[in-house]
Amino acid sequence: MNIIITGGAGFIGSHVVRLFVNKYPEYHIINVDKLTYAGNLANLKDIEDKPNYTFVKADICDFDKMRELMAQYAVNGIIHLAAESHVDRSIKDPFTFARTNVLGTLSLLQAAKTYWENLPEGYEGKRFYHISTDEVYGALQFDGTLFTEQTKYDPHSPYSASKASSDHFVRAFHDTYGMPTIVTNCSNNYGPYQFPEKLIPLFINNIRHRKPLPVYGKGENVRDWLYVEDHARAIDLIFHKGKVADTYNIGGFNEWKNIDLIKVIIKTVDRLLGHPEGYSLDLITYVTDRQGHDLRYAIDSTKLKRELGWEPSLQFEEGIEKTVKWYLENEAWLENVTSGEYQRYYEGMYKDR
Repeated sequence: MNIIITGGAGFIGSHVVRLFVNKYPEYHIINVDKLTYAGNLANLKDIEDKPNYTFVKADICDFDKMRELMAQYAVNGIIHLAAESHVDRSIKDPFTFARTNVLGTLSLLQAAKTYWENLPEGYEGKRFYHISTDEVYGALQFDGTLFTEQTKYDPHSPYSASKASSDHFVRAFHDTYGMPTIVTNCSNNYGPYQFPEKLIPLFINNIRHRKPLPVYGKGENVRDWLYVEDHARAIDLIFHKGKVADTYNIGGFNEWKNIDLIKVIIKTVDRLLGHPEGYSLDLITYVTDRQGHDLRYAIDSTKLKRELGWEPSLQFEEGIEKTVKWYLENEAWLENVTSGEYQRYYEGMYKDR
């Protein structure tokens, strides 16, 4: 197979690219990434010279380029991860999220359609796999309910609204044109190579430098956490064995209040740095809550386990231990992506788009 993976230099994407390149030497993996602030080729140094791997710097919104790549590499599979994904950024700049997440997805869909439908075999043996988020479902109360594949969409932020729109376009291309599509909705991911604007790497880095740990509201919002390598395994399984036109939820069965999660991070970092227990608790700083902050997310992955046999491999404490150790052992990576030079360069790119 010749597979385009979009956003492959980003957090989740780099783990998916690495898994596919190493596991399937007979595949050709084409990593298409614009290299915005959150895309970093240092995430893939270990596989950059593999013979079955190609990197292409391109914007998924460039329809002509996407069409060109489809034909150039005779692409028969797309795993679409490229997206703007930070809620705070979407509140400040919703246009960028609409452009990348909605029009970028539409660009890919149309490029795939125009290439595949003109092949002698048409859509046979093809697959367009779109990775989405649990945030499209809105928010849950503290009543034990979970998001299922039948949960009605109810997005509350510009980010989740843009992802919901892209999900609808993917399903519409199946219903209208017969394109073989799949959509998955995942919970919050954590693990190595995550850009440190997100909670877990941000707080690990701030504890390391004795900087404040900003907690929205009272820290009572609940999220379901999924180790990124478990998510990559799920993507692999669904890409190969998932039912066309179906939806699968991917979650960790692992709910944590933000404040409780933060205390676990503090405890783990302090222990690994040799600090006395509770040393960094004074860094917690409560700040004004985010606009439209969803109360609780929780994913029901029962369907994925029942139909395809997937379940998370790590308990959360084990995953956090591995994650904290990785960031502490990869200070050069962290220093690079948090440096003033890196930030100024990519923030400038971000504002100019």
